[in-house]
Amino acid sequence: MPDPAPPQERTGAGGQLPLRVCALYPDLMNIYADRGNLLVLERRCRWRGIGFELHASGLGERLDGESYDLLYIGGGQDRDQQLCAADLIANKREGLHAAAARGAVILGVCGGYQLLGHSYTLGSREIEGVALLDVWTVRSDRPRLIGNVAIAAELPGGAGSGGERVLAGFENHAGHTRLGPGQQPLGRVLRGHGNDGSSGLEGAISANTIGTYLHGPLLPKNSWFADWLIERALGLEAGRLTPLQDALEDATHASARRAAGV
Repeated sequence: MPDPAPPQERTGAGGQLPLRVCALYPDLMNIYADRGNLLVLERRCRWRGIGFELHASGLGERLDGESYDLLYIGGGQDRDQQLCAADLIANKREGLHAAAARGAVILGVCGGYQLLGHSYTLGSREIEGVALLDVWTVRSDRPRLIGNVAIAAELPGGAGSGGERVLAGFENHAGHTRLGPGQQPLGRVLRGHGNDGSSGLEGAISANTIGTYLHGPLLPKNSWFADWLIERALGLEAGRLTPLQDALEDATHASARRAAGV
């Protein structure tokens, strides 16, 4: 899929329009403190005077790809993930592809990351994904990939651009994810396991669609990345967001890095 052009900045008569966020399956795909990621987005918008709208899309509900600036899907148990995978194909695949094509941000964490790829194989069963990322995941019988993790990510445009930045978090997954030949990883592993424990790569990114195994949760430990997501979702140029007093957030990020040994 060709990379979309960055979205145009969304402004209205009263100035900056609100960030419109949709959480996919928040009742099922939420076992890794995923609500914390949504809360960070909300607070970092409100503190800057940017409106914030949070919507949910659950089982059986069609997804309108034109209605949201940022879509989020977290992690879940295998049974719940299978339910959501079937619903993604039936009710949300077209909307997700339409959202990606117009430059909306789509973030998948852990199980959500796996469902953004081509497939997730569990034993003899292959669960189809929405194929927004050129990745395949197979559940391994080897020990789970667990522990603190840090990666070096170099992101296009926005608050995290201009060289590598560290993302730190926690990983806990049995799935081993393989990238297609042209798929860009989110980052290279500094400490931890990453996609498969051997490639030295973590996550995947294609334009504004991002998948990662980092949780714990991800955004409270990496506020700079939350700002990058907000800027990309609103179509803002790098540096347009008002700086915040981030002493606590910076300390949290430093603690996560120390836990990973970086």
